[in-house]
Amino acid sequence: MKKLILLFALPGFFAVLSNVHAQVRWPAKEWTISAPAAEKMINDSLKAFEADINSGKYGYVDGMFITRNGKLIYQRSWKHDYEKIYGDNAGTTSPLNPYDPGGPYNYFNPWWHPFYRRGELHSLQSVTKTITSVVIGVATTRNEFPDLSKTVLSFFDTSQVKNIDDRKRRMTIKHLLTMTAGFNWNENLPYSDPANDGIAMEASFDWIKYVIDKPMAFEPGQTFAYNSGASQLLSYIFRRSTGKDIEEYAAQYLFAPLGISDYFWKRTPTGLADTEGGLYLRPADLARIFYLFLQNGNWDGRQIVSTGWVQSSISPVMSLGGGTKYGYKWWLYEYENSRLAWFGSGFGGQFPIVIPEYNIVAVFTAWNVLPGRPGLGRNIIVSRLLNAIADKK
Repeated sequence: MKKLILLFALPGFFAVLSNVHAQVRWPAKEWTISAPAAEKMINDSLKAFEADINSGKYGYVDGMFITRNGKLIYQRSWKHDYEKIYGDNAGTTSPLNPYDPGGPYNYFNPWWHPFYRRGELHSLQSVTKTITSVVIGVATTRNEFPDLSKTVLSFFDTSQVKNIDDRKRRMTIKHLLTMTAGFNWNENLPYSDPANDGIAMEASFDWIKYVIDKPMAFEPGQTFAYNSGASQLLSYIFRRSTGKDIEEYAAQYLFAPLGISDYFWKRTPTGLADTEGGLYLRPADLARIFYLFLQNGNWDGRQIVSTGWVQSSISPVMSLGGGTKYGYKWWLYEYENSRLAWFGSGFGGQFPIVIPEYNIVAVFTAWNVLPGRPGLGRNIIVSRLLNAIADKK
């Protein structure tokens, strides 16, 4: 395993930046670079975390990107030979390689995973769900998206939908955003199991029909059940309600204002943007979106997302046990003194995380896609970052 160390310091730069902590920093084309010590972070603790990653303790980690006070303080990346690592799996039909060995839903194909065309854009997997929620927040702020109380079936020809009952009639957009839709959906199985509904949906041709035809199991709004299909319905609803494709909308009203120009977004077989797991970004650009939320939706004086939407997104709707809660497709992790870290979570080890009390935004990417292997988790990341804070309150 070769380690690629990216330089993060410029001579004479730290003395200038150490006096501007109170000033909000906006990443322009690139993030402003600072030293960990200048931002009250313990460099040795971050180096110890890096050493554990480099040793393979957390499996195949591709990158760590850590910012504090709006400045990049630590960045590392690792190169892995995924063609060799997953080569035997890439040519064998399986739930993670269901129908097209050369296609974008073969999770062992190094042309598509974890980097798009072996470049710099990294698959976000289910962090795409969080970004989808952000885009809906942008559209809501612009008064171009319907109220979240609007029913899901109002966007469908109900004569073509199976298993309709009163519970399905009561399902709303908000239920899709909060994983409380109520479908009979099992995504608790490993993604290597063909009975996993998320995998079965991706193996089908019409993902929307697969989801909306599922029978109901719960009253909407009452039970949390992780459901990638519910997130995919949002792509369909976005296009039906706004008349615009969610990718194009994101490019114009979210990515462009934040200076994000390079990305890739996979499409379903019917042509919809894959809003449950199809987005690829550079870690530095993913960090921009999470920094936007740390700044209450404001970007350099421009309100991209309303503060109301930001607060609703990161407010717990459901408590899941173990200190984990859920908002509008934002995971919330309770740490010391009942504080909440906000994060996205993607298959393989994609973890963008905000620790708001300490002005930290960090992104970790990885590709640990087989069950029973070591990997990073949000609890590990939050713990290691907190241990690296020199001015902990």
